[in-house]
Amino acid sequence: MSDNQTLDVPTRRKTETRCFLFLAVFLAPALSIAIVGALGFSIWIYQMFAGPPGPPM
Repeated sequence: MSDNQTLDVPTRRKTETRCFLFLAVFLAPALSIAIVGALGFSIWIYQMFAGPPGPPM
């Protein structure tokens, strides 16, 4: 791809818009779902070994 200095303004604007849409519509939701899922999975695995939370009986 050509250098950023040589891209004309409409082409650069279109590229930045596509990049922003990709990040905002696809990457951010996918990352947030993956992070929340990984946290829930890790807590579930931890509770398999440590037992459920609460006072001891």
